[in-house]
Amino acid sequence: MWKLIKNQMDKQDISAYRLAKMTGLSHNTLQNYKNGHEPSFSNVVKIADALGVSLDEFREKKNG
Repeated sequence: MWKLIKNQMDKQDISAYRLAKMTGLSHNTLQNYKNGHEPSFSNVVKIADALGVSLDEFREKKNG
């Protein structure tokens, strides 16, 4: 999941610190995602909203 989030962050030139501020999530929470923890659905929604992307952008592309 982190790779998909990071890809969107890179496209928009947004740092993890900025994303934390935009979502209301702690920087430590984002660090946990970077380290392999899966975000809750509600946090994925917050991240997608902050980045202005559809939830579909964060779907794993395993089946396609």
